[in-house]
Amino acid sequence: MPEKVRVVIGEDDVLLREGVARLLAEFEFDVVAQAANADDLLRKALAHRPAVVVADIHMPPGHGDDGLQAAIAIRRQIPDIGVLILSQSYEEHYAQELIGERGDGVGYLLKERVGDVETFVDAVSRVANGGTALDPEIVARMLGRRMRDRPLDGLTPREHDVLAAMAEGKSNRGIAEALSVSQAAVEKHVTGIFGKLHLDPMETEHRRVLAVLAYVRDMARSA
Repeated sequence: MPEKVRVVIGEDDVLLREGVARLLAEFEFDVVAQAANADDLLRKALAHRPAVVVADIHMPPGHGDDGLQAAIAIRRQIPDIGVLILSQSYEEHYAQELIGERGDGVGYLLKERVGDVETFVDAVSRVANGGTALDPEIVARMLGRRMRDRPLDGLTPREHDVLAAMAEGKSNRGIAEALSVSQAAVEKHVTGIFGKLHLDPMETEHRRVLAVLAYVRDMARSA
């Protein structure tokens, strides 16, 4: 029997915190600890070493971006822990700060996605397994920006669409379904993206993360 994915939850709203915990438990995650403030979140994450931390950006004691800073500290001290951040509204600079130099094992979702059970549970799973999960609205807003001589200007419009879907964490099959194209076509576009971004074929397992990281950095420069 496979080992359950261990989760620590950080959320000061007790109803939402308990709701997320129950939801994840129903889907066979092991919620090993809960925290109502950022300091406690950091302590419990370092003590329990879960596969993933699910945390609100705005938490006590400061009610600023305390949850985000705790998440960044967790990633800095134990890089193998995935972090999925929840936010009431879209704040691009928070997403950029969270991702930093590493796009693996990180997610940023709007809180409303928790109500979309399939999307939320899938995001937790992907982040726990070292993947990336960016909220579709965040990706859409990033795509809305344009500037000259961006690093991704060499991509075709369809390759941009595929890379945006990769940033959301979709698999090739998921991308094919979202864009109404064949999986073979998606694989061809993904290969083209890797080539144009000069991602080493030897880095097969990490090229999707590296491509997403390039995408996020590029959009940050256009802000």
